[in-house]
Amino acid sequence: MKKPALQPSEISWKALAYFDLYRFLVAFLFLALVWIGQLPEPLGIYDKALFSISVHFYFLFSLAALFLTHIQKPRYMLQVAGQVFVDIIMITLFMYASAGLNSGFGMLLVIVIAGGSLLTSGRIAILFAAFAAISVLGHEVYIQLFRVYPPPNYIHAGFLGITFFITAFVSHVLAAKVQESEALAEQRAVELEKLFQLNEHIVQRLYSGIIVIDKEFKIRLFNESARHLLGFKENIYGEGIASISPELFDNVNRWRNDEGKQVVIIRPETGGGEIQASFIHLHLDRKFELLIFLDDVVQIRQRAQQMKLAALGRLTASIAHEVRNPLGAISHASQLLSESSSLTGEEKRLTKIIEEHSNRVNNIIENVMSISRRQQAIPTSIELDRWLIKFAEEFISRNKLEPGSLNLKLGVSGIVARMDATQLNQVLWNICENGIRYSKGMPLIELYCDIKEDSRRPFIDIVDHGPGISAEIAEQLFEPFVTTNSRGTGLGLFIARELCEANQAALDLKSSSSKGCCFRITFSHPEKRHGFI
Repeated sequence: MKKPALQPSEISWKALAYFDLYRFLVAFLFLALVWIGQLPEPLGIYDKALFSISVHFYFLFSLAALFLTHIQKPRYMLQVAGQVFVDIIMITLFMYASAGLNSGFGMLLVIVIAGGSLLTSGRIAILFAAFAAISVLGHEVYIQLFRVYPPPNYIHAGFLGITFFITAFVSHVLAAKVQESEALAEQRAVELEKLFQLNEHIVQRLYSGIIVIDKEFKIRLFNESARHLLGFKENIYGEGIASISPELFDNVNRWRNDEGKQVVIIRPETGGGEIQASFIHLHLDRKFELLIFLDDVVQIRQRAQQMKLAALGRLTASIAHEVRNPLGAISHASQLLSESSSLTGEEKRLTKIIEEHSNRVNNIIENVMSISRRQQAIPTSIELDRWLIKFAEEFISRNKLEPGSLNLKLGVSGIVARMDATQLNQVLWNICENGIRYSKGMPLIELYCDIKEDSRRPFIDIVDHGPGISAEIAEQLFEPFVTTNSRGTGLGLFIARELCEANQAALDLKSSSSKGCCFRITFSHPEKRHGFI
C-alpha cells in the first residue's frame, strides 16, 4: 500500500527559502556585472543581448520566488518543481549566450538538480535530471544546426547528463533519509509534547501543592492545589513569594541560611487552615532554585489517625471481650437486687448508683467501639441551606426545644459542600447538644453558614451562649476522654473531629469567651474530589 504524501513542514519551507536566496544571489551577481558593463569572458560572448535579457528576467523571477515562498502559496511541491524547471531553462539560455558547455554553467545545473532533489520526494528528482540532460543535448543539437561556432561537444554533454542522473539519485536517497529523520524528529517532538502535557496534568491534579521558585524568590511554577491552599484566586506566576505568603517566605529564607527547619507548619492569613511546607533544593537548572511541597495538615492528621484507629480497634475488641461481660453481669445483678422487696431505701439508692455507673461505663465502651466500627466516609454534594433548615427543625423537635431556640443564618444562598450527610448530621448534632447543655438565654444555639472569601471554602459556625471554655481545656478539647462534664465520656468532640477529617473537612474552636463558644466546620474546596482537584 502506498504511503500518503507527507505535508511539508516549516523546515521544508525554510529550506526552500534558502534555495531561493541562493538563486537571488546568483541572479544579483550576474545583474550587477551586466549593469557595470564588465562581463568577464565567456559570459555573453556569443549573444550579449540575450544574456542581458535573461539575467534581468532571472533576477525578477528570484524575487517572485522569494515572495511566494514567504507566503507559502501556491503549494510546496508546485513551487519547487516550477522553480527548478525555470532554473534549468534560464541556465541553458545563459550557456547558449556564452561559450556553451565550456562556459561552466553545467555546474550550476548540477547545483539546481541537487537542490531540487533534496527539496522533493519521490521520482520527480529523476525528471529534473532528465529535463536538464535533454536541455543540454538540445543545446548542442541547436548549435550544430544553426550556429557554426563553437562546435558541439556531445561527449561533454553525455557525461554532464550522466552527472545529472547520479546527482539526482544521490540527492534523492539523501532526501529520503532527511525526511525519515525529520518525521522521526517530529514524532519525538509530538511524544515529548504529550509527555509534557501529561506531566503538567499530573502536577496540576496533585492534591499536594507544588511551588518552584528561583533565586530571587519569584514563583516559576505552581499548581492549583498550591493556589487553593494559599487562598489566592488569581494567577501567582512571577510573583514574589514574600508578597504571596510572608510566613512561607520567612521560613524559606531561614532554611536557606541554615537557620530553620526543612519541614514547618504555617498558617497563611489568606489560607483555609494549617499547611505543612517542606523545602528541597533543585540542581537541574540554575534558574530554578527551590521546590516547595505544601500539604494540608488535616490530611496528614487524618492519615496519622488511621493508624491510631487501627490500634484503637484492637484495643476496643479486647475491652469488649474483657469488660462488657463482667459489666453486664454486674448490671444484671444490680437490676435483680433492686427488685427485691426487702431492700431499705439506702440499699435501693446504692443499687441505683451501681446501675448508673454501669450504664456510664457501657456508654464509654460503645463510643470507643463506634470509632473502630466507623464506616468509610462517602462524600456527596450537599446544599447546605436546605439541609440546615431540615436539621434545625429535627433538632428542635427531638430535643423538645422552644421555637427560636436554634437560630439559622445564611450568608449566601446555594452553598454546596462535600461531606457524608450522615456523618455531618452526627457532628453537628453532637456540637449542638453540647451547646444547649451550657447555653443560656435565647436563642440557645446559632448556626451561621457562608463561604470564606480568601479560600472559597464553605463553613458552618456553631455558636452557643454559655460560660465558655478555659484555656487549659481548650488546648486538649479534641483529645479523647477530655471533658468538663462529670457525667460525659469526653469522646464526643474527638469523634466529631475524626468524622470531619475523614471528609477532608476541619473542626476547630474558633473562639471562646465568657459570652460563649464558636465552633467552626470548614469544608474542603467544592472542586476537590477524593484527593484531586
